[in-house]
Amino acid sequence: MGLRLLFAAMLLVTLAGPPARAVEPSERLADSTLEARARALSKELRCLVCQNQSIDESNADLAHDLRVLLRQRLVAGDTDQQVLDYLTARYGVFVLLEPPFAPLTWLLWLTPPALVLGGGGLLLLRARRRRPDPTAPDLTQDESARAALLLGEPR
Repeated sequence: MGLRLLFAAMLLVTLAGPPARAVEPSERLADSTLEARARALSKELRCLVCQNQSIDESNADLAHDLRVLLRQRLVAGDTDQQVLDYLTARYGVFVLLEPPFAPLTWLLWLTPPALVLGGGGLLLLRARRRRPDPTAPDLTQDESARAALLLGEPR
């Protein structure tokens, strides 16, 4: 019992802890306002290596390079939108964690709802096929006896 409680406590502390950040102290900007903007922007950008993490969370070398590039652009005086536009032009819309709804990304945005609706439609179709037809006549006694005989069921 004590070991289970200790394991549960360790698991809770691990899961409830603050998320790990990959931003290294050498990357941080001295200006706290610029650093806050950089952190906010880096949470909107996808790590192209990890693909499921932002560059703020990723330890990949490319994510480090993107964080440095982002900070260089901010120090140079770019607005947040100019930084995002620059990185999108350089790496494509895939670099954005939430790409815009545009013709280029329609497949990305519309595939999940289409799969859900298609799957729901197939399930509905299967459910309708399984339901007995209420207009179909019941079997006669002879037909029921023959069916039981064919199925090997005792009478």
